[in-house]
Amino acid sequence: MPKLHFDRLRRPNRLFALTVLIPTLLSMVYFGLITSDVYVSEAKFVVRSPEKPAASGLGVILKSAGFSNAGDEIYAAQGYLTSRDALHSINRNNAFEQANSRDSISLFNRFDPLGFSGSFEDLYEYYLGKVRVDFDTTSSITTLRFRAFSPREAQHFNQQLLELAEATVNRLNERGRQDLIRFGEVEVDEARLKARTAALALAAFRNQSGVVDPQEQATVQLQMVSKLQDELIATRTQLNQLKIFTPKNPQIPVLEAQIGALQREIAEQLGQVVGDRRSLAASAAQYQRLLLETQFADKQLASAFASLEDARNEARRKQAYVERIVQPNLPDAPIEPRRLRGVLATLALGLVAWGILSLLLAGVREHAQ
Repeated sequence: MPKLHFDRLRRPNRLFALTVLIPTLLSMVYFGLITSDVYVSEAKFVVRSPEKPAASGLGVILKSAGFSNAGDEIYAAQGYLTSRDALHSINRNNAFEQANSRDSISLFNRFDPLGFSGSFEDLYEYYLGKVRVDFDTTSSITTLRFRAFSPREAQHFNQQLLELAEATVNRLNERGRQDLIRFGEVEVDEARLKARTAALALAAFRNQSGVVDPQEQATVQLQMVSKLQDELIATRTQLNQLKIFTPKNPQIPVLEAQIGALQREIAEQLGQVVGDRRSLAASAAQYQRLLLETQFADKQLASAFASLEDARNEARRKQAYVERIVQPNLPDAPIEPRRLRGVLATLALGLVAWGILSLLLAGVREHAQ
C-alpha cells in the first residue's frame, strides 16, 4: 500500500513537470537568452486632396487646416507598401535580406537560418511579418510600423517605405494629370479635323457653284426680278397709253421690244432662282447642310478647347500628396518580444493543460478500477 500510494504521487508530479515546469523553463531560456530584441519604428501620414471631403472626428480638424481625405490614393499607397515591388525597392543590393540574416540574430528570428531556401517569395513572406500598415477611417490617418533588429534599421526602412508611398501617390497624380490633358488634346485634334473638313467642303461647294451664299444671292435675284417687273408694268402702261392716244407713234415698236426684253430677263432671273438642279433653290439645301456642319464643327472645336483648358486647370488643382504627421522615429528600446508576458503565458497554458490532463487521467483510472 505505501508503494502504491507513492506511485500515485509520482505520476502527477511527472505530468506537472512535462506540462508546466519544462515548458516554462524552455520559455524562460528562449525569451531570456535566445530570441532577439525587436525595435519598432512608427510613422503617421495622411494623403491630402483639395477635392475630397474629410471624415469626422480628427478629420474635421484636419479639414479646417486644409487637409482632406483622398481614399483612392490612400488605398493605393497601402497596397504598394505591402507589395513585392516595395520589397524590391528596399532590398536593393540585398540590403533588407542581409539586415535580417546576420549571425547576431537568433536562429528563430533571422531569415533562412539554415540556408535551405532563399527564394524571393520566402523573403516576401518574411517581409510581410516586418511591415504593418493601419488606416484609421475616422481620422484618415495611416500608421506605418516597421520591425527590425536594430533601431537604425527600423528607422531606415520605415523612412524608405514612407518615401515609396509618397512616390506612389505622386506617380498616380502625374498619370492622372497626363490622362486628363491627353484626352483633352485628343478631343481638340478630332474637333479641329472635323472643322477643317467641314470648312473645306463648304469652300469647295462655293467654288463649284460660284455662289458665296445661295440664300443671299436668291434674295438679290428676287429683288432684281421685282425691279424688272416694276419696269415691265410701267412699260406696258406706257405702251397701252400710246396705242390708245397715238396708235401710229414710232415709239410703240420700241416699247414692245423693250417689253419682250424685260420678260426674257425676268424669266432668266427667275430660272436662276427656281429652275433646274443648278438653280439657287436647288443648291440652297446642300449649302444649308454644309453651313450647319461647319457651324456645328466650329462649336465642337470651341467646346473642345474649353474642355482642354478645364482639364489643364483640373490637373493643376486636383493634387493629392502625402503629408507626414509623425516622422519615422528612432526607437531607444526594444518593444518585442514581451519576455515576461511570454513566460507567464507559457506558465498559464501549462497549468491549464496540467489540470485538464490530470482530470482526464483521474477519470481513466477511476473507470479502470
